[in-house]
Order: sequence, then C-alpha cells, then structure tokens
Amino acid sequence: MIKIPIYDPSTEVESLSQEVLESVQKVLQSGQFILGQNVKNFEKETADYLGVKFAFGVNSGTDALVIGLRALGIGNGDKVITTPFTFFATVEAIHLVGAEPILADIDPKTFNIDVSNLESLITEETKAILPVHLFGQACEMDELRAIAEKYNLKIIEDVAQGFGGEYKGNKLGSMGDVGCFSFFPTKNLGTYGDGGLITTNDEETARFIRMLRGHGSEKKYHNEMFGYNSRLDEIHAAILRVKLPKIEDWNHKRKEVAERYQKGLSEIPEIILPNEKKGRVHVFHQYTIRVLNGKRDELKNYLFEKGIGSMIYYPVPLHKLPVYKEKDWAFPIAEKAAEEVLSLPMWPLLPVDSQEEVIRAVREFFI
Repeated sequence: MIKIPIYDPSTEVESLSQEVLESVQKVLQSGQFILGQNVKNFEKETADYLGVKFAFGVNSGTDALVIGLRALGIGNGDKVITTPFTFFATVEAIHLVGAEPILADIDPKTFNIDVSNLESLITEETKAILPVHLFGQACEMDELRAIAEKYNLKIIEDVAQGFGGEYKGNKLGSMGDVGCFSFFPTKNLGTYGDGGLITTNDEETARFIRMLRGHGSEKKYHNEMFGYNSRLDEIHAAILRVKLPKIEDWNHKRKEVAERYQKGLSEIPEIILPNEKKGRVHVFHQYTIRVLNGKRDELKNYLFEKGIGSMIYYPVPLHKLPVYKEKDWAFPIAEKAAEEVLSLPMWPLLPVDSQEEVIRAVREFFI
C-alpha cells in the first residue's frame, strides 16, 4: 500500500474547503455559469500576477496551445520547433492546427529544449518555436528570443508545469508571443477539473484568442471564423481565485521540499539531482532525478515496496510513440533521459517526516 503518493491534494482540499464551498455557492446563487464575473476577475488578477496585458481562461491546457497557435496564424504547411521530451499535448496541438512539429534534442541537465542547434533546423516553412518549461524550470529565453527575432519567428511558451516560475525577473508565460497554461488538478495552480489560460501582450493576438475560444465571433451570432467552445467554467474560475493568492507560498514550500531532497541525496554518486540554473525561479512542479547505471526501475520498485510512490515523466520520448512510427528520428539525449528519469513525491504540504522517509529509502537503496 502506498503511504506516500507522488502527489496528494487531500491536505490542500481540506484547508481550502470552506473558502471553496463559499465561492462555489456564490456562483450557484448568481446563476452566471459561463464567462461571468469570476472569469473576468480571475483573468485580470492572473494577468496582473504574470505581468501581461491580456489573459483568457479556456477549458484546458491543450486548448490553450491550439488556440494560441491559431491566434498567431500558425497552420497548414507551417513548421514549429519544439522538444521531444514533454507531454504529448505539446505536439498534438501543433498537428491539430495543421502544422508540423520539428523536434530538437534537450539539455541533459534541465530537460528543456537545447537551443544550441536550433538555427540549423530553421527553414522557410518554420514559423514558430514552442519551448516547454519542463518540471517548473525556465528554458533559455534570451537565446530563444534572439533566434526568434533573427528569423521572424513566433514563440509559444508551454507553461503547463511552470505557473509562478521566473526567468531573470520575468514570469513564465510573459516573454513569448503567447503563453499557455494548464490548470489540471496536479499543477502548481490547479482547479478541481480541467482548465487552461492563454496570455499575450499583443492586442490583435488577444482579439483572435477571444474570438477563437467563443466559436470564432466577437459579437454573438456573427461568427467570422471557425473556432471552439473553449471557455474556463465560472465555477473553476471561482476555485482558482481562492487559490491564486496562495501560489507564491505554495511554490516556496515546493522549493523547501526540493532543498531538503537536495541536501539528503547530494552524496549519492549514482543519481543526478535537478539543477536550478542561475537567474531562474524553479517552481518544482516535479522533483525529477536521473538514476544512472540502469538502476531507475529497480529504485522505483524498491520505493514501491517501501510504500513510496514515484513516477516516470516521461517513459517514452515523443518521437518513439506509435503515432510517429513512420519517422526515422533519433534524439539520443531525450532517449537517455527517458531511461533514467524518476520523479519523487512533491507537493507543497508534503509533511517533513514523509520527505525524510523518501530520502531515507533512496539512500538505503544505494548505500
């Protein structure tokens, strides 16, 4: 039986239950369930927190990516450079708008896209770069923006795992042409269901996002394009408004968990610990180690026997998935990461004694 899961929302749910119930009750009493005042307020509050001009609630992180791409004019025949080491939704969204993902291998220390060879991948058909701030740490945004400016490319930030993270004083999701967020329940800022957000600083892009999420119309019953029914529910917005003021504290607590792991596991030569790069604020959506010498699965099984949960994000790099079986792609660093990564239990209210138990079990396995 798992005593310490990879993620446990129960303490958070219990601590917020009264505030959440009161907020949801107000929504029920208002009779406004679609794009009501909570959505408007949440969009404004989130835009202010992230330091962007516009924020739009949608119904998932995947829809945020799809709508964000389309709002920037990405479509049939276009190519978008992204990473092979991420959740499938990243490339799925590119395909869904009719574009083609072009993959670049990753940095072995951060797991983020390696910017060093991106320019060699750019052709006349390349229209955008889609970096993923994986596990809560920022990509190399200065280099990415310099490349984008040089070749007139758009940047779509996938911030599904990085809400509240920073790069040189800028919040993630504020530095690209659009930022795309997920509010899936396990995220740093998550609701009790699905939800997403798109950010931008460009007024014309904002206009397209607003239209696309509501069936392609600015004015009701005057549809100008084929869009989507993709709106953040009023109830989810109310829940997220309760949680948003707590995100800084929760992210700080995640960092404290990570620091305890770092201290307790630093002397084990057969694992590589997460590397927070200078100028970043890593928000540790996951605490992901690399287990060397082919021992990852053994460690995972050992932790399970001790009642400790762990997860492999991601066991198969995207280019090895069945949907790409016709492709002859090789990204050796991503493939090696998929064989070695293991995420340990992580959430803001993870008890200290549970953290120590995780550390003790990992140390026992190797020592």
